[in-house]
Amino acid sequence: MKTVDIEQLNKKAALIRYYVTKMIGANKKGHFGGSLSVADILSAIYFYKMNYDPKNPKWDGRDRFFLSKGHASYAQYAALAILGVFPENELYKAKQVGSMLQGHPDMNKTPGVEGNTGSLAQGISLAAGCAQGLKLDGSNSKVFVVLGDGEIAEGQVWEAATAASCFELDNLVGVLDNNGLESTGVIAERHCIGDIKAKWQAFGWHTIEVDGHDMQQLVNALDASDEIDKPVMIIANTIKGKGISLAENVAAFHNGMMNSEDFDAAIEQLESQL
Repeated sequence: MKTVDIEQLNKKAALIRYYVTKMIGANKKGHFGGSLSVADILSAIYFYKMNYDPKNPKWDGRDRFFLSKGHASYAQYAALAILGVFPENELYKAKQVGSMLQGHPDMNKTPGVEGNTGSLAQGISLAAGCAQGLKLDGSNSKVFVVLGDGEIAEGQVWEAATAASCFELDNLVGVLDNNGLESTGVIAERHCIGDIKAKWQAFGWHTIEVDGHDMQQLVNALDASDEIDKPVMIIANTIKGKGISLAENVAAFHNGMMNSEDFDAAIEQLESQL
């Protein structure tokens, strides 16, 4: 088991949030909410759990990561830049014409991206297929996938969940960013999923529920997944817009915009967390 430095992982999560906000900027719309809520999750996966060589992102022995909720790409880009997969100055070109960093992850443009995601529910299918392929190849690599809780209203999620259970993909670990909000408001008031933990269990997954902003709980859950002989879903209860007080638990910041004054205040708040 790897040595874990919780303080450093928390600092990396804070840096992801800082970069996300700087990348979007003032007076421009961007996916603040979900990018900020997954920062701790990505920090735990990328900087602790994954077996990964940032100098060789195509290394055959690497673990794989898929961001099924592809609209939170800012957070993934920040993590990859912090790892050193590409220069951090590329972050400030995000969503510009010709940039390697577009609004949704693109494996043909961005080093370190394993699959094109953004069409919700497709990422977990890609992850399940990848996990099955690795098993067929006799690889010990694992596959990690992060989903959104609004996304699991899509039927394709449950087709992938069934397949993963059927093929006993014990090398597949999902993390559900359970922040309770989608672009138009409270998820439970729009497409109520019901008991999320019970549903994943019914589909044959081992489930672990954690505070998605408690780094020790995330690390413990990821470590526990190593001992399970079936696919694992970690239900991470999070706060949409985490880290910026004016954006926290505000559905409008799913794809929102800050004026210059609010942006400056947000950056000051994030810098204090660093």
